[in-house]
Amino acid sequence: MVGAGRTVGIILVVLGVIIFLAVAGLMGAQLAGGDTTVGGAALGLVLIVVFVCLPLAAAGVWFYTRGRREAVEFAEVEKQKKILNMVVTQGQVSVPEVALELDASRDKVKEWIYDLVGKGLFSGYINWDEGMLYSRQAAQMREGKKCPNCGGELQLAGKGVVTCPYCGTDIFLAT
Repeated sequence: MVGAGRTVGIILVVLGVIIFLAVAGLMGAQLAGGDTTVGGAALGLVLIVVFVCLPLAAAGVWFYTRGRREAVEFAEVEKQKKILNMVVTQGQVSVPEVALELDASRDKVKEWIYDLVGKGLFSGYINWDEGMLYSRQAAQMREGKKCPNCGGELQLAGKGVVTCPYCGTDIFLAT
């Protein structure tokens, strides 16, 4: 679960603080009642802080920072999934449109696309001069493909779907 590390981290830090306050209150009460000496109370507090509170707080900080880092990484993965979905469903999409949709810079979109390609999740065609991404099916389309219904020039409409702009016929390409 995303964000669980942050929650665990906060719980551990709060638990460390609560234990410290409880032990400090107990030591203060024993000191006031005369059940212990100042040295004994100080030693008890130091031992609790060193062996219980600090390790809990350190673990809490570690879990919290790890959880934040995971949340940032998850947000990037979600944006990369959105890029894939846009390209697959539309067949082709412009990089500025993707950047606008994801509220990111063109360079960041380019970084995400190269990351997707590197992971083997995106295959298709990227024309950076035109600023267009094409799905694998679009990249496999040959120029000059004609509509079987009216003979018009075909345009990509989505994943494995080509729509004739003249008669509206959808042609489904094999994947």
